[in-house]
Amino acid sequence: MASTTATGGSEYDLLNKLAPNLDRHMIFPLLEFSASQLVDENGQVRDEAKARQITQAKFALTQRTNMTDYVANLYCELEGLNEAPAEYAERKKQVFSQLEKYEQQTAKITELLERDDVVNALRSDKVANLEFLKREHDVTIDMVNALFDLGNLQYSCGNYGDATETLYRFRVLSTDNDKVAYATWGRLACEILTMSWESALEEVQKVREVIDSKLSQNPLAQLQHRTSLIHWALFPLFNYDKAREPILDLFFNAGYINTIQANCPWILRYLAVAVITNRTKAKNMGVQQKQMKDIVRIVKQEAYEYQDPITRFVHALCIDFDFEEAQQQLVLAEEVLRSDFFLLGHADEFVDSARHLIFESYCKIHARISLTDLSARLGLNAEAAEKWIVNLIRDTRLDAKIDYKEGTVVMNHPPTSVYQQVIEKTKGGFFRTQVLTSAVGGRS
Repeated sequence: MASTTATGGSEYDLLNKLAPNLDRHMIFPLLEFSASQLVDENGQVRDEAKARQITQAKFALTQRTNMTDYVANLYCELEGLNEAPAEYAERKKQVFSQLEKYEQQTAKITELLERDDVVNALRSDKVANLEFLKREHDVTIDMVNALFDLGNLQYSCGNYGDATETLYRFRVLSTDNDKVAYATWGRLACEILTMSWESALEEVQKVREVIDSKLSQNPLAQLQHRTSLIHWALFPLFNYDKAREPILDLFFNAGYINTIQANCPWILRYLAVAVITNRTKAKNMGVQQKQMKDIVRIVKQEAYEYQDPITRFVHALCIDFDFEEAQQQLVLAEEVLRSDFFLLGHADEFVDSARHLIFESYCKIHARISLTDLSARLGLNAEAAEKWIVNLIRDTRLDAKIDYKEGTVVMNHPPTSVYQQVIEKTKGGFFRTQVLTSAVGGRS
């Protein structure tokens, strides 16, 4: 990926951080997005040199795949040729020959697995299944392994739909745990590249189980695999609403949040955006609030290691309570989001959720707020700010009103009764006593 180094059109472009942790096939969509960022409204390329670098990066990636026609077209584009050299046609012939060979080797087992009577006879015991297929249908272990080879080749050719089916059949029958693990990663890649997000989410959970169970005795390999899974999971996280909460749960799991902090702190950008935009979608607001507290804590801890306008916005608002700086960072954050492959579709949602955060934080420390001042904090003109606040009060039933005569928003902060204050302090004291008791009991 050395040739992609200069493709980042922005100071905050993460392509070179993300690419080493993705399969080469997954990098193509990111490169296509980078190329689209170089095209203006009239369809003209703004920077020919960078466009060529992106094409070179695509060519470098595809050379080690079997997408022969695509590689040949990229070569012609780079060299200014109308027709690809003969070697590409020869290579294509070899790939088709290999595909035909594997398809012949797997034809029998594929046909059997499409029969209802055979499928209904299979059980959860793979060894027993292989014995049954061997005894009743002369299936050999070599046929099963040929499914793995065929799935790999189909994937390398860019035929992801067929590859996911082939790898599924292999996984159902194989007792080779290492190959089954590879097949699970392969299926996850296929589901991502075919944008089958529901299936991709299921495969994320399967890969997680493999990492947690098979690599528990190898911390370095576990760290590396967790790093890869975190990056691969960004695809369903930002493309499938139902993936939001399970993947956030995954990322905030102790093993995975430690991996993010130790090995890929740039993921904090995506984690912060996912948590902030999940405010109105979360089923469990208690969990969402805890995740927000966690992201604030981690952004503070990792500020020396990684910063961008999104994390600086969180730091300015939730740690420094610097509303002016938060607004400045929000403007920059919107620019970053609109130039990020994963976050482009969530830019408006993030800005709106961020304004909610600013408004909530500002209201907590003020009883009466000038509309002019608040509009500046929100980055809106006075009229737009007024409409935004009216909608917010209506939609969230916020205990506030607008004083049009004074041009202010009046917050109603009901005083907490003395009795309630005593109750809250008593709860806190009781909890601390329990913690101390447990600590003393553990030492004894």
